Amino acid sequence: MFKQTACAMLCLGVTAASAAEADIFVTYRSLTPEIALELAQSALAACRKTDYQVAVAVVDRGGSVQVVLRDRFAGPHTPDTAIRKAWTAITFRTNTTEMEKLTQAGMEASGTRQIPGTAMLGGGVMIRAAGELVGAVGVSGAPGGTLDEDCAMKGLEAIQDRLDF
Repeated sequence: MFKQTACAMLCLGVTAASAAEADIFVTYRSLTPEIALELAQSALAACRKTDYQVAVAVVDRGGSVQVVLRDRFAGPHTPDTAIRKAWTAITFRTNTTEMEKLTQAGMEASGTRQIPGTAMLGGGVMIRAAGELVGAVGVSGAPGGTLDEDCAMKGLEAIQDRLDF
C-alpha cells in the first residue's frame, strides 16, 4: 500500500511540475541554420536567373539575423536593406509589399515608417511552418520591391515542402 501511495504521490508531483512548467515556459519552432541558408541560396539563385544581383537575409521569429548572402555585384546597401525588410516583415507580421501600401503618406499607419530599422519596401516575406510564423526572408537589389519579393517567394518555395510537415 505504501508503494502505491508513494507512486501515486510521485506521479502527481510530476504532473503538477509539468503543469507549472507549461505556465512559465514558452516553446516555439525555429529554422535551423542549414534550412535558413538553403532558403537564402535559393532566393539568390532565383534572382540570378533574371540577372539581378541581390542580397538575401533570413531572420528568426524574434527578428535576429540567421543568414545574410550578398551576390558579388549587389550594391553595398543591399545587405542592410535585406535585413531591414526581413525584420519589418517579422515585426509587423505582414509581408513588406503590403506594409508599403499600408504606410503611404496620408494613411493611418504612415507613422510606422519612422520606426528605426524598418524598411517599408517590397521584398520582405514571412516564413510559416505548418501555419506557425517562424521567421522572414528579405531580398534587396532587384529593380523594384515586387521583383525582390518574387525572388524571396521562389526561395521560400524551394523549402516549403519541408516546412509543411
